[in-house]
Amino acid sequence: MQRNDVRRQAMGLGETVRLGFLFGAIYFIQGISDPNTGLLSQPDNSLLRDWGKNTRQVATFAALLGLPWCLKPLFGLLSDFVPLGRYRRKSYLIATSLTALAGFAALYLTPLGEGDERPLLGWLMLASLGIIFCDVVVDALMIETSQPLGITGRLQSVQWAAIHTGTILTGVVGGILSEKRLQKAGFLICSVLMAATFLLALLFIDETPRPPTRNWRGSLRKLKQTLKSPAVRVVGLLAFVWSFNPFTQSVLYMHMTEALDYSEDFYGKTVSLIAVGSLAACIAYAIYCPRVPMRSLVHLSIVAGVASSWVYWYLPDPKAAVAVSVVSGFCYMTGSMVLVDLAARACPLDAPGTLFAVFMALCNLGAAAGTWCGGALYHLGRSWGSVASFDALVFIAGATTAACWLFVPWLPKQLLGLAEGPERA
Repeated sequence: MQRNDVRRQAMGLGETVRLGFLFGAIYFIQGISDPNTGLLSQPDNSLLRDWGKNTRQVATFAALLGLPWCLKPLFGLLSDFVPLGRYRRKSYLIATSLTALAGFAALYLTPLGEGDERPLLGWLMLASLGIIFCDVVVDALMIETSQPLGITGRLQSVQWAAIHTGTILTGVVGGILSEKRLQKAGFLICSVLMAATFLLALLFIDETPRPPTRNWRGSLRKLKQTLKSPAVRVVGLLAFVWSFNPFTQSVLYMHMTEALDYSEDFYGKTVSLIAVGSLAACIAYAIYCPRVPMRSLVHLSIVAGVASSWVYWYLPDPKAAVAVSVVSGFCYMTGSMVLVDLAARACPLDAPGTLFAVFMALCNLGAAAGTWCGGALYHLGRSWGSVASFDALVFIAGATTAACWLFVPWLPKQLLGLAEGPERA
């Protein structure tokens, strides 16, 4: 009996490692291909700036591009309750990777000139929708695998480490593409990567075929009850407020390349340095998260979030900008890891894709709103001078993150005291 138990544990560990590598590969590609934060982010901003757009307009473009992330709950419902063909996950991964591939390929083949913001936004949104749906499906697979084993934090660390490994590359390459005005090459690279995701889904996702959920109405009623639970509401509110940060990459890009006159190449390198700090935070979180209770981690996430913004007061010196980028990336990702871990622990196993998508949609809604507000505030405040406007925005960003402490007392005690294992709302 003991030998059989050991064998089952070894098989479970092997499956978790296999899925970890699979998730890592898909998230590595997502980290590069995501139009909002990946390889195309800086080249797109550079293209818009060349077309004469100001900081507010560039930030508005980024906010609009981020809005499709708010559709994640809809994609979660489809993946959880409406199989495509005979599968809940595999078929959707194949279809969504092809959708993203189509969006990037269209941009590569379509001539773009000044004033073509709409086709640029439209095709990027199509690609973004495919990547977002893919993200939802992989998140659901992650929760189904990791929550029963109590390893949500570690597997989240693997996924986010893969994303930021990709981002390290995108910062350097994105800076080169921007400097040399090679946006088309970026669209081609992303097309090839989404083709790789298609092959991964087709060949390496092993899923048992299943019929459509017969009692889907009962499942939806249960999901509705879950959404009304205090744990879900408070975690969702905390996710929104933590993500509502007016200090965004769009503002940072415009401030560094215009007000501080840093080169596109230098800015791209700082993006890679942010990713280096983020990668270090992911690795560190995988080590200490099983040993530290969630109540302490939540407070750590808020402190880290405030620090990730306020450290940019030291940006104007180029040498300091290098250290600022690494520290900011480490602090911001530390807070983010706690947040996604908390959200994953609060998800019920009968609809993990949907509920986790709700939490992440609230994060993305908060981020999109913060992006728009940050661009508008920075633009309005430039009458004081670019540096004064930037410093004021940095202060506001830290203050909004600190407001998360108002909601911590409302988090369920059981969830806060959980060091490892699932918390079912």
